[in-house]
Amino acid sequence: MRRTGCAYRQSATQYRCQVLPLVVLIGMSSALVFGSADFLGGLASKRISSLRVTAIAAAVGLVLLLAAYPLIGGKWSTAALLFGGLSGVSGALAITLLYACLAIGPMSILSPVTAVVSAIVPATVGILVRHDHFGTLGYIAIGFALVAIVFVGFVRDPRAVRPTVRGLSMAALSGAFIGLFLVLIDLTPKDSGLVPLIANRTVNTTIMIATIGVIAIVARRRGGAAVSVSGRWRPGIRLAVACGIVDAAANCGLLLGIRLGDLTVIAVLTALYPAGTIILAAIVLKERIALIQYFGLALAIAAGALLAVD
Repeated sequence: MRRTGCAYRQSATQYRCQVLPLVVLIGMSSALVFGSADFLGGLASKRISSLRVTAIAAAVGLVLLLAAYPLIGGKWSTAALLFGGLSGVSGALAITLLYACLAIGPMSILSPVTAVVSAIVPATVGILVRHDHFGTLGYIAIGFALVAIVFVGFVRDPRAVRPTVRGLSMAALSGAFIGLFLVLIDLTPKDSGLVPLIANRTVNTTIMIATIGVIAIVARRRGGAAVSVSGRWRPGIRLAVACGIVDAAANCGLLLGIRLGDLTVIAVLTALYPAGTIILAAIVLKERIALIQYFGLALAIAAGALLAVD
């Protein structure tokens, strides 16, 4: 990693040797943990609605972050609350658009589009605005990682059809809002600790619960029956709670990576989150990993190694 200016040569060398490998490890680990949260969320959504899963996970994450705050701390400020809250809005929009575009399909194309855009947006901001500079190996690694995101996120679907302009637009917007979430978290003060994530989860939980409430009111006015929390919901609720716990841990790792390193590195590496999902699906559900996904995993490992030694 090369910083501009002669005054930064010593700190840049120290960053390459000591901090960057740790940032790469945090970024790739966070990607796997995010993928695990998605896996749990997907299982929960088969039992209860995806909106309810998202709301429960967000609420659980908020409780955990509040419980961890006395241990980790963080300075409350207008900037921390503002950017953290805006990242919650961005996250809610991203999730809504993601579910909507995946419902349109085909997932095999739209899911990788979302992941790639979610990496490109903050990486562009990092390089052009924050002036994150890389050596030759670093830029090669970023290229490898972007290709790996597409390959890892590719899902075989023999029924897949050509994506519509609407589906592609929604996938790209979802990725852009995910990327915006990363940029907004990066804008929070360095001494804010968990405050931005607490603000994020507060806003996100409020939006999701309000959305569910509005849908329930509309359904009732149209004559729909109220749905009670029955025994068949319990496995879904437990999985949603587990999703919230894992997702909170992933966000803490993401925040730590952003604080220690460059936005570009963390953005590209965490966009490899589908790797965690497919690995768990292979282990737990015995799903087969496609050859192209194996190639994507290999590229992801290579990208991480190149970034660590850049």
